[in-house]
Amino acid sequence: MEKISIAPFHLIGITVRTSNLEGRAAQDIPALWKKFLSENLLNSIPNKTGPEVYAVYTEYEGNYMQPYTTVLGCAVAHLDEVPEGMTGFTFKGGDYLRFNPKGNLDQGLVFNEWTRIWGMDLDRSYRADFEVYGEKAQNPADAEVDILIGIQNSTT
Repeated sequence: MEKISIAPFHLIGITVRTSNLEGRAAQDIPALWKKFLSENLLNSIPNKTGPEVYAVYTEYEGNYMQPYTTVLGCAVAHLDEVPEGMTGFTFKGGDYLRFNPKGNLDQGLVFNEWTRIWGMDLDRSYRADFEVYGEKAQNPADAEVDILIGIQNSTT
């Protein structure tokens, strides 16, 4: 884990409101991914600033067990053109802790890392947290994903 600063950015994607109570997120988030992939929504997002796919957790009602919004999409240059059925978000940036799990996505790589993070005593901001799926996440059997956790004293 390392502390980094994230610059402000815009994101366009699809959303679901969920929580980690009673396994809701374990159903809602895979369904969101399925929709994103099966409808090829990546190619429907205009003005992308890169090929990375972001899973963003924001609009927390409290800690990680309380309701929050998951956004699945891409960073964009501006929010002038938000396709129908998608939502645009602006994130102010700030201070983050970066975790970089490596391994098999199909064997719970990301969920296992989140479980580890939830067990840590971190001074989280609960404004926005991100998973970034870039070039190193293309091979699910040998993937590398960045998980960015917003921490206090952040302006996100």
